[in-house]
Amino acid sequence: MKHMILLRSAFVLAFACIPLAAAPAFAAGTGRADAPDPLTLDPATMHETGIEIATLARRPLAEELKAPGEVRVDAYSTVLVTPRVEAQVLDRRVQLGDAVKAGQPLLKLSSVAVAETQGALIVAEQDWQRIAQLGPQAVSGRRYAEAKVARDQARAKLRAYGLTEGQIAALLRKGSAAADGGFELLAPVAGRVASDDFLVGERVEPGRTLFTLVEEGTVWVVAQLPPREAERVVPGAAVRIDAHGQTLAGKVVGRAHATDERTRTVPVRIAVDNRRDLMHPGELVDARIAAGGATSELAVPDGAVVLLLNQPTVFVDRGNDRFEPVAVEVGAAREGWTPIRQGLAPGARYVSRGAFALKARLLRSQLGEH
Repeated sequence: MKHMILLRSAFVLAFACIPLAAAPAFAAGTGRADAPDPLTLDPATMHETGIEIATLARRPLAEELKAPGEVRVDAYSTVLVTPRVEAQVLDRRVQLGDAVKAGQPLLKLSSVAVAETQGALIVAEQDWQRIAQLGPQAVSGRRYAEAKVARDQARAKLRAYGLTEGQIAALLRKGSAAADGGFELLAPVAGRVASDDFLVGERVEPGRTLFTLVEEGTVWVVAQLPPREAERVVPGAAVRIDAHGQTLAGKVVGRAHATDERTRTVPVRIAVDNRRDLMHPGELVDARIAAGGATSELAVPDGAVVLLLNQPTVFVDRGNDRFEPVAVEVGAAREGWTPIRQGLAPGARYVSRGAFALKARLLRSQLGEH
């Protein structure tokens, strides 16, 4: 068995060293008269293998500018959650990494100023309800206005402290027992908790960032381009982002109108759909930004090109359910398409999907496997 493995390994090594001129030998199958041709497939096998045929034609392809980029949070969808009054943290409701909904409690705070205003509102509300029932005819206009203003000012003060109308209504239903200064800080938007820099029991000042909520459905990629190339980038231009072995679609949001003093490059901001949660802030990626007008070129989908003998190859439909590998010269892939410079003519029928399956069948046949 060991000798068989060594013999097969030597055959693969020798096969990989065949010169480019020998590439057409792939079409000959195994060289055995009784061996089936691995590149002849009936319609049922083609369907099972996922092979699809297309006709080679020209298509518009835009020039692309390649640049390194860094993934950052979408600042337009990022919210800092801060207290609006001096308070003490009583309890934590969510943790780092949690996904929260808009209006969901994040933590409970206690504030002396809030307690005083809660009490003032309860008294002012009771006073106003009594005077409103009597009506402006039974009390002086001044007293009527004073009661209403006192009630409205207390409500406005609690809203300024960060309480919602729902929380204020709940306070009034509970009455004086609820005027203890405690209140929950609610999530202003839906998102994921990206930071929670505080401790339970800590006293926090107004404006102190307690949580950072990030909507991860979209992230930014900030690409760095030389000034001359950055001038060719326009808002809305299509972008391909290479990350984690996949290509993600993006769109240029805008570019800076100043050059970075350290790198002498111009930052270009790109919005990328991240609903699959593939990219996270701090990662380094490659961006390919469409620039200039599109040119008409013969092109095939990226997956239609495979390497055989280290040569880009496309499988061509020769009719009668038979395919043949044809060596081609290709250009740089753009927008998911690979330009064909030489090797195929317009109108050629080629394997647009399933080329790797044909390559695998061909290699197995060369090894004597079926």
